[in-house]
Amino acid sequence: MRALPLFHDLRDRLCLVIGQGEIAARKAAALRAVGANVRMASDFDASDLAGTALVVVAEAPETIAHAAFDACRARGIPINAVDRPAYCTVTWPAIIDRDPVTIAIGTGGAAPMLAARLRTRIEQAVPHTVAALAAIAERWRPLVKRQLPDTADRRRFWERFFTGAVAQAALAGDRAGAQRHAIALLANSRARPRLGHVHLVGAGPGDPELLTLRALRLIQSAEIIVHDRLVATTILDLASREARRIDVGKRRAAACMPQAQINALLVRLAREGARVVRLKGGDPFMFGRGGEEIEALIAAGVPFDVTPGVTAALGCAAYAGIPLTHRDHAHSCVFVTGHRRDGQLDLNWRTLAQPGQTIAIYMGVHALPELSRQLQAHGLSARVPAALIVDGTRPSQRVLAGTLAELPAIVAADPQLDRSAPGLVIVGEVASAASRAPAGAWPSSFARIAAE
Repeated sequence: MRALPLFHDLRDRLCLVIGQGEIAARKAAALRAVGANVRMASDFDASDLAGTALVVVAEAPETIAHAAFDACRARGIPINAVDRPAYCTVTWPAIIDRDPVTIAIGTGGAAPMLAARLRTRIEQAVPHTVAALAAIAERWRPLVKRQLPDTADRRRFWERFFTGAVAQAALAGDRAGAQRHAIALLANSRARPRLGHVHLVGAGPGDPELLTLRALRLIQSAEIIVHDRLVATTILDLASREARRIDVGKRRAAACMPQAQINALLVRLAREGARVVRLKGGDPFMFGRGGEEIEALIAAGVPFDVTPGVTAALGCAAYAGIPLTHRDHAHSCVFVTGHRRDGQLDLNWRTLAQPGQTIAIYMGVHALPELSRQLQAHGLSARVPAALIVDGTRPSQRVLAGTLAELPAIVAADPQLDRSAPGLVIVGEVASAASRAPAGAWPSSFARIAAE
């Protein structure tokens, strides 16, 4: 972050607005709305700074903005100069007011119009009745703290408060119903649950915007996140700051934690009463050993559920502009893993080497020479298009394209390729689309939003 966002209590504090015009008037009105005492000035005099909590410069000459900035910085007084980031020690965010809920969006002065566009999107998503929900929670906080002294118990209560019947009633305008549901929830929360819950969640191939709504909600409400190495940092950052993170990610030829220990860890955490999210890159059941984990949970009697994710073949191919099926080129698609078992690729090569078929090979970077050799040896043409997608759907995505015979050498000769990054190999006529795609044809999801 460029700056630390804080909410400043300005009730009965003196604020100075320097400038004239509509913008200065709007800033003064916003300050009065939060209870500040506002003094307006058309010019700057350092003597006006005595007892001032904040200075705002709007529609004033640069000489005035410069002088006010120097004087405020010397005295430790926050100053905001509208459209002049160089003369700001604080910036004025785009604000969504659902008192007592306030949402502020800032860009550090870099792109105020982008902040305004994001505010419009968020305003559409946050109902005005969220204010009633926050007001009810404010009244309940002292009682909940007394009745539930354990921090974990309180956290579970508030998670259910904001995601269950209480929130539904409050957001529907039924305050009396919300109160009734809150009373019942607190009564049930006094008896701490003996058994937690494990959510197996697919994190997708990397782009956070490919998360399902359910996955996002579970990540944000998790007490403990047990995650793989391939889960993007931008996705882990969506979790609560209080959530405990445990990295059990497997790496080529090594493992942070054997699968049996991961299974035992999930069971132990659930038996301790925790709400656990087992976060996996892609989809939990697509080469993610999710099946082995639910077998262990079932055997231990631990409740669980599974939230599917966008698997790498779908997400990476889409972001590289490669259709996995095409009525002129591919009538079927096969997903296989390039991960070696006991040093050998154990695949049904004759079945894979079929015309009119797309092969999507997970974890295939290091096995690419053998993949190419075996597929050719079992009848697939050396001229069949092939592509390697590394860091698919992420800003660092790389796509290397060629023929089945050429691709291993192309990959080996690339000095910039990160061979430890997640890679997907696609073999089949459809892979020719990778070499035809214009640069920037499939921008990141955030770039698409900004360009709308």
